[in-house]
Amino acid sequence: MKAKTPNDSLTIFTEIVLPNDSNNLQNLFGGQLLSWMDRTAAVSAHRHCKRIVVTAAVNNVSFEKPIPQGSIVTLEARVSRAFTSSMEIFVDVFVEDQTIAGKKYKANEAIYTFVAVDQLGNPINVPAVTPETDLQQTRYDGALRRKQLSLILAGKMKPEAATELRALFLPEEE
Repeated sequence: MKAKTPNDSLTIFTEIVLPNDSNNLQNLFGGQLLSWMDRTAAVSAHRHCKRIVVTAAVNNVSFEKPIPQGSIVTLEARVSRAFTSSMEIFVDVFVEDQTIAGKKYKANEAIYTFVAVDQLGNPINVPAVTPETDLQQTRYDGALRRKQLSLILAGKMKPEAATELRALFLPEEE
């Protein structure tokens, strides 16, 4: 199976925040943003492996800045790393300011995990990822640590088996 780059899975979704998407403070509902991020990540995962994909986990969501009603929101998702059947997808959320300049700023981000499955719902192999930029390499490198931490928290891995995490927190034994 030929490796792919994060840009091969690039998915861009743009939406305007309407009143029914907003809370009492006239900002985008967090749940609506989660829905948009999940859909964008799903398309990105599908583009990477060309298979049926299912959400396995929402590993992290960072609601850094509120997104006001009327804003134009653009979500960009890319597969940051692939394992046997799972893929980690970063979703960056940008907002265009409402001035004539229309500058874009990053408001939020999330990390999702998707698994490719066959028609019976059984996990299947996915292509590897080859990072091309410094940011892609940083996200790729961190993906194994995030996966090991997730497995430990789920009780599916013993902490002593988490080689990437051990290297971060425990000095090398001589």
